[in-house]
Amino acid sequence: MTKSINRAKKKLTHIDSKGKAAMVDVGRKSSTLRVAVAGGAVYMEKETINLISSNNIAKGNVFETARLAGIMAAKKTADLVPLCHQLNLTTVSVEFQIDKRHHRINIESKARCKGQTGVEMEALTAASVAALTIYDMCKAVDRGMIISDIKLMEKRGGKSGTWKRKK
Repeated sequence: MTKSINRAKKKLTHIDSKGKAAMVDVGRKSSTLRVAVAGGAVYMEKETINLISSNNIAKGNVFETARLAGIMAAKKTADLVPLCHQLNLTTVSVEFQIDKRHHRINIESKARCKGQTGVEMEALTAASVAALTIYDMCKAVDRGMIISDIKLMEKRGGKSGTWKRKK
């Protein structure tokens, strides 16, 4: 059986036998170290990247504000995504890389916890809100920015083990 057929036969975990939305019961799962890495990008004008790089955006330090916003958002994921479990995160990080060649800022977020369910949604939320914060802080000089490429890059832990996105 091919992987695509195996995936098609998997049951959706957030739907009960009657087709209703349901929170997954993770009570019987063992607690393991869980790590997830997510990424994203904000495409913008060259001049906007230069303003961010030289810390000349009127609203303040774009990267530090976006980093804090991403970390705070990860901690609020269960409040934003209806069927997510509340997790006791042990760390969340958000990093930025300026890619002048492609006129973008790359975002990488990492979430970690020891628990019974994964932290993929927390990492994805951190990357998404960091990107939104970059947009918010720079929109006065560049309304044409594009938030893109929000994706899970890697997850580790739990029954399914390690998964990494193929480059």
